[in-house]
Amino acid sequence: MSASNPSQQTAIASAAAQSSHPVPDRHGANFYAGDAELQALLKLYLPADLLAHLQPYFQHMGELAGGRIDELASIADKNPPELEYRSRSGQDRQRIIKHPAYEELERIAYGEFGLQAMSHRDDMLGWQGKMPPIVKYALTYLFVQSEFGLCCPLSMTDSLTRTLKKFGTAELVDKYLPQLLSLDWDSQAQGAMFMTEQAAGSDISNTQTMAYPQADGSWLLTGDKWFCSNPDAEFAMVLARVDGGAPGMKGISLFLLPRHLDDGSDNRYRIIRLKDKMGTRSMASGEIRMDGALAYLVGEQGRGFVQMADMVNNSRLSNGVRSAGMMRRAVAEAEFIAHERIAFGKRIEDMPLMQRQLDKLRLPAEQARSMVFQTAQTLMQSDAGAPDAYALLRILTPMLKFRACRDARKVTGDAMEVRGGCGYIEEWSDARLVRDSHLGSIWEGTSNIVALDVIRAIKREGSLPVLQSYLKGLLDGAQLTAAYRQALEVALARASALAEKAAQEGGDVLARQAATGLYNCTSAIAMAWEAAKTGSAQRLRLSQLVLLHRVLPRDPLESGQVPAAWLA
Repeated sequence: MSASNPSQQTAIASAAAQSSHPVPDRHGANFYAGDAELQALLKLYLPADLLAHLQPYFQHMGELAGGRIDELASIADKNPPELEYRSRSGQDRQRIIKHPAYEELERIAYGEFGLQAMSHRDDMLGWQGKMPPIVKYALTYLFVQSEFGLCCPLSMTDSLTRTLKKFGTAELVDKYLPQLLSLDWDSQAQGAMFMTEQAAGSDISNTQTMAYPQADGSWLLTGDKWFCSNPDAEFAMVLARVDGGAPGMKGISLFLLPRHLDDGSDNRYRIIRLKDKMGTRSMASGEIRMDGALAYLVGEQGRGFVQMADMVNNSRLSNGVRSAGMMRRAVAEAEFIAHERIAFGKRIEDMPLMQRQLDKLRLPAEQARSMVFQTAQTLMQSDAGAPDAYALLRILTPMLKFRACRDARKVTGDAMEVRGGCGYIEEWSDARLVRDSHLGSIWEGTSNIVALDVIRAIKREGSLPVLQSYLKGLLDGAQLTAAYRQALEVALARASALAEKAAQEGGDVLARQAATGLYNCTSAIAMAWEAAKTGSAQRLRLSQLVLLHRVLPRDPLESGQVPAAWLA
């Protein structure tokens, strides 16, 4: 397009002069320093002295995520791991060869920041005392904006350690916990979960892997596991059916499977092959065949799924964090491009349609961010034994996992469009974000399974009245107009009624609709509370848009403006 008049030529020249290059590149940005909302939320959710101590670490992670981690992630994505079956001299050798870029990412996450051990040690990052979960999740939130694949082994190591501490015998804990908590790169261990079988995906009762007791108290496992991420981890939690045990779920027990035996030899299981995956290409996932592999019972026999559920729920929270982080990266890239890109004589962020598009990206991203903070805070309270905290955690976790992971698929795809044709090119982060984002809705339970888990929390834990009471407390702490508070209360009442109906006999078909309704109402209320505490007008506006566009009935032929009575 050529300028038709001198004033338009001047406008284009002026705008272009302010842009360093017609194809904007955000590489090198500090993802923490440039995120004012994250800084405000950390100030709200963390003690002031701890936050002050951690500022250099958040700044450093933000710098790495916007620079070196981003570079390494791109290289590792293009150079996936390979499985070496035999040595050149013909000896059997089960070794996964990882690209040096991925190994450097491991050193940053495991060694420099100790993300896998942060919840289990009292001496992390120069701080004496236990870190609240929010610290680990905030650092992960920054890290995952550039590298998603490695966050799976990090989460599984963290969750395996939690499960071993909670259910393992004193002998098992004393023997193996030091390796899991080590910060020394040469001695530290990684963890994995081997659950999925061809006949037992979501239906764990179909598990066919068998466990045979031995005279010394150990067990031998035989069977195949179909999808095992981080398959060469030093330890894995495995579900297996005890020989001669009860049928169905009551016959399933949980076992700790070491990669190496006490004499240093390999345990009796093999990695059959690695998976050729759509996303998370940097991290190895494979198929495992156990042929009398030595393992140790964890917890009570016959309660394997119940004990594994604690590990899975912890992983689901991590999954929600990762989806929230990917959405933040996608939104931040779109905002940067919209600010830097000049078209038709103006910045595209000043164009009404782009402003609307950016809001549609921000909305689910900020909902997920609020839900991450709320759920992480509840996890801390639950672990401390606070009344009703476990029941609240049991409904917040699957809500976050269900909705944030689904939203990430759309947000990353729509953000790619803002970059245009370049976004479709693998040199940029957009395509990798889109590919990786699709895993969240499958990993640790598909959308149907996790939505049903929201309803299960209502049935078994009595979580709905606990959630309602908690949200009332948040509303009491927010500064809202009477009209907006009433709108939130009415919406929550309707979502709760739908959830109660879904929890009744034959109501499963409503599970996804009910879980979505509760998630949107909960996040809108949480964002309104955060807005009052941080003074963020933007957060309050987004809270109102959640209610208007994701909860209330809407005529698609109306403009959809926020009602005047909701505004201060």
